Amino acid sequence: MATYESIRYDFPVAAATTSTQVGTGAMTLIKTLTASSSGTLSFVNGSSSVVLDNTYKTYIFKIINAHPSASPAYLHVNFRDGGSSYDATKTSSSFYTYHNESGSETAFAYHAASDLAQSTATQSISVSVGNGNDEGCSGELWLFNPSSTTYVKHFLSRVNGYHHQDYTQEYYVGGYCNVTAAIDAVQFTYNTGNIDSGTIKMYGIA
Repeated sequence: MATYESIRYDFPVAAATTSTQVGTGAMTLIKTLTASSSGTLSFVNGSSSVVLDNTYKTYIFKIINAHPSASPAYLHVNFRDGGSSYDATKTSSSFYTYHNESGSETAFAYHAASDLAQSTATQSISVSVGNGNDEGCSGELWLFNPSSTTYVKHFLSRVNGYHHQDYTQEYYVGGYCNVTAAIDAVQFTYNTGNIDSGTIKMYGIA
């Protein structure tokens, strides 16, 4: 297996600066949503001042201390490609690293259980998160050129969570929405319970 030193983690910076399909300008804050026992947090183009169209090439969602009401819980995301349902067809892959508080266990592994293959299901973007008062997860999701009606819509996420058994777990997901329709909404939820508290900020890069 490759060592850490042999792997370049230009993520997601490299993806955001090497393609003509993504923006390289300054980040613009579009919308902030704050959870309060919320079943979902949804960013819908044209609703509540949300812009999710060709105004920006790249959209970034910053997840800040998303605390679940249930334990263990997995933070999920899904995308809407028109209509009213969050069911865009997705293909993805994922891997994770973890280290426990006692320093006795570590891992770096592919995570096939969260892969999707032409699926309309929600995409898990975190490992199991606890609901203790000091537990939750933080990270980011990148969505590229969502208004395209020609290309698939790529997404990347990187989320660190406080595992319910006292581990730090870093979780990486990459994939694409295999649709030609534009993606016009993004929705976050936990697979069980609610998003008890936390903030998600949406930015655009021109």
